[in-house]
Formats: sequence, structure tokens, C-alpha cells
Amino acid sequence: MQLSEHLFRRESGRLVSALTRIFGVHNLALAEDVVQDAFCRALEVWKVRGVPDNPAAWLMSVAKHRAVDVVRKARTARTFAPEIARMLESEWTLVPAVDEAFAAPAIRDDQLRMMFSCCHPDLAEPVQVALVLNILCGFGAAEIASAFLASRAAVEKRISRGKAVLAASTELFDLANAEFAPRLSAVRRALYLLFNEGYHGASAGTAVRADLCNEAIYLTTMLVEFPPAATPETSALVALMCLQAARLPTRLDAAGELTPLVEQERSQWDRQLVDRGVALLERAATGDAVSAYHVEAAIAAAHARAPSVAETDWTQIVGLYDRLMAIAPSPVVALNRAIAIAERDGPERGLDALRGIAAADRLRRYPFYPAAMGELERRRGNLAAAQRHFESAAALARNDVERRFLERRVRECRDGSASPLTASGARGGSSS
Repeated sequence: MQLSEHLFRRESGRLVSALTRIFGVHNLALAEDVVQDAFCRALEVWKVRGVPDNPAAWLMSVAKHRAVDVVRKARTARTFAPEIARMLESEWTLVPAVDEAFAAPAIRDDQLRMMFSCCHPDLAEPVQVALVLNILCGFGAAEIASAFLASRAAVEKRISRGKAVLAASTELFDLANAEFAPRLSAVRRALYLLFNEGYHGASAGTAVRADLCNEAIYLTTMLVEFPPAATPETSALVALMCLQAARLPTRLDAAGELTPLVEQERSQWDRQLVDRGVALLERAATGDAVSAYHVEAAIAAAHARAPSVAETDWTQIVGLYDRLMAIAPSPVVALNRAIAIAERDGPERGLDALRGIAAADRLRRYPFYPAAMGELERRRGNLAAAQRHFESAAALARNDVERRFLERRVRECRDGSASPLTASGARGGSSS
């Protein structure tokens, strides 16, 4: 079962995209049904015969044969994708047309077209992200709901609304369309949100969802390998993801508890991902434009290069947060900037920066704002105030992992043994 779940994650989006090219976006549900049938068939056959040497190829073969059967039985009752409709009408061209749709280059292009279709400008960002997860990553509504702290019914409505918009078109987004550049920006944003939800997740089960991070890196890598989408901003986004994902092995300890940056064993960071991220960031440094992704990746690189928290160049990081505030200001970015100021100038200056955050009321429900206040009060030696802040933060925790982490801080303040909580884990170029 574990193998089939992994395959579904990786192969589902590829197969659905290829089948949608054949059937048309208006028949997306049919494409998903064919993929589901292929997986059900796999579970039945593999129980008896064992898993084949190349399970992905086996699944593709089953999906191809099923697609041919569907077209043969339904071509008088359905309309299929107009771009290959004529090929599907003839027995002489039907099988070659389906084979061509399942060729590796075609599948890659169709995944990209599906990605761009999911990020339709008429859809809100939460709907776009839900569609990407559902169609391209094979996540069900219940899993998406858990990852985003939403009800299953709400996520099902998002997916249904998104698919209704997709169905209004008979074919996937044309990558040569004049709207490519604006849609590319939406695609990047959706993938950024997907990665962030994995790295700083509000999931009910855990504070870290490596599977979401991995899917975001997989899709964004596909994007950066497509020349028209391989802009400096896209390279910067992949760099940011790689540099942040390099820390995933130490974000949780062996017991599954959150580990702050100051306590992370840096020798366990994924140096290959760090090197890849640094190389991508250098590649992104072409042209004159500097995006928020560039700055966030530069912050992540500064942490990745530092041997320890004490040896981190906090002056550089504060300067980068200043630039990020100029490009993409938000209360969460300001929170991270305040933490960096505290590291550079001491807790008093950090508290001043926290209290001076504009629109701080938008952080009222965000647990790491009072947690940051608690940490800086603790560093000042004001354990009673620190305890109150940590208690407030624990009451806002979004999952049991965050709650246990913050409750531990409450106990440590009460006992006078609190350890440092460097960079609390806020989104937007965070230090944890």
C-alpha cells in the first residue's frame, strides 16, 4: 500500500495530464476515473503477481489501453479534445495518437499546461493551490483539508469550483498563449504557497509536511526546465525551496517535536540541496529585476552558509529583510525582521521592532508573534512576562506539535530553564 500511495503521488498528475490532452479539459473527471481504474487494477494484479520492475510503465500501459477503449466506446456520444479529435475518429490513427500523448516530452508539456490551467486568473489563490494538489499531485480533499486547516466540505467546494472553470475550456492552456507571462506569475505564487504550507504548515497532524515541500520542488523544477518559464524569478523560487528544504531533516527531532534553529544540528542539513540552491540563486542573479523570491532565497542562503547561529551575518540578514519589506511588505516579514534585529542588536531592540509592526493586529491569531515576544522577554530575564506570552502562543497553536513546543517553553519559563528560541518559524524568509 505504501508503494501504491507513493506512485499515486508521482504518477497521478502525469497520467491525468496526458489523458486530459486526449479527452479534453471538459472531460477531466473521465481522465481521473481512468487513472483511478489503473491504480485499482494495479492493486489487484500486484497482490497476485507482485510489483513489476517498472511500476510506472505498467500503470502507463494500463491507462493507455483504457483510454483507447474509452474513445472507441464513447466517440459517438462525447466530444474530445479538439486539437486531436480527428486523430481519434479513425482506427488507423487512434492508437498512434494515444501513444503520442503518452510520450515523455508530451507528458511533460501537458503537466505544464495543466499547471497553468489550474492557475486560471478567475480562480482565487486557495482554489488554484487546491487544484494543483488535487490534479497534479494526487491529493484527496481530506488530505488537502488537513494540510490547510480547512473543512473537507470547503476544500471540496474549492476543487469543484475550480474544475467548473477548467471545464469551460475544451483544451489545456496553450503555452504559446499571449497570457503566458501573467499566468506564470500565478503559477509561481501557487507553488510558493504550496511549499510554505509544507514547511510552516498549519496541518492538524504535524507542523512540517515534507511531502508538500517535495511536490512543490518537483513542479517548480519542471517549470524552470521549460525555457519560456526559466526566468530569473523562477530560478530564485527553486533556489529558495531547495535552501529551505535542506533544513527539513532537522526541523523535527527524533520524537517528532519542533526543533528551533539554534538547536538544529547543521551537519544534518542536506548539503546537496544547499549547493543546488546556491547555484540556482547565482543563476537567478541575471537581469535587473529583484523579486521577493530573490531576497528570501538570499536570506535562506545566508543561514545555510553560516556554521552556527552565533556566526551568522545578522547585519546582512537585517538588510535583506529591509529590502524584502520594500518589495513585499507584510506583518509576517516584519516579524522575521524584528527577530533578526534582536539577534544583531539585542532583545530590547527586537521588542521595539515587534511592537512597531504596522498592522500587527493581522498577527493576532498567529502563534509565533506572542512566541517571539516571549523569547525576547526571556532573554531580558523577564520570565514572568515571557511565560504569559508563551501561554498566549500555545493557545493559538495550530496543531499538537506546535502546542507541545510552546507548552514546553511555558514550563521552562516557570522553572527558570528556558533555552533560546531563535527565529520563531514565521513565514516569509524565516530563520527556522
